[in-house]
Amino acid sequence: MIRRSSDKTTAQKKMFDAPGEVIFNHILNAGEFHDAGRIFSHVVLKPGCGLGKHAHKGDFEVYYVLKGEAAYDDNGTMTTLKAGDVAICQDGESHSVLNEGSGDFEFIALVLFTK
Repeated sequence: MIRRSSDKTTAQKKMFDAPGEVIFNHILNAGEFHDAGRIFSHVVLKPGCGLGKHAHKGDFEVYYVLKGEAAYDDNGTMTTLKAGDVAICQDGESHSVLNEGSGDFEFIALVLFTK
């Protein structure tokens, strides 16, 4: 199967009450995980955009940062994510990310089920 880049992009506004929109370039669609997960996407946050704080229950999420910098809430501890960093939000933990910079923040997001 081949999926063209034009077939895989979606955008969601105010995710978890964060400002702006989140652009998802889906690498796998939800039905392609064989019940192992739900998100595998190249994500783009334009300046001022983010994903609000949310908890993971029954799954965990990994970010691999490709480009830019962003403020990241790692289960209550604030830090800065930069290109090459990996952030892991385990089952039962929470996180958020906000692009406070002047350029795009891009990362790969992977959500896999734990149960």
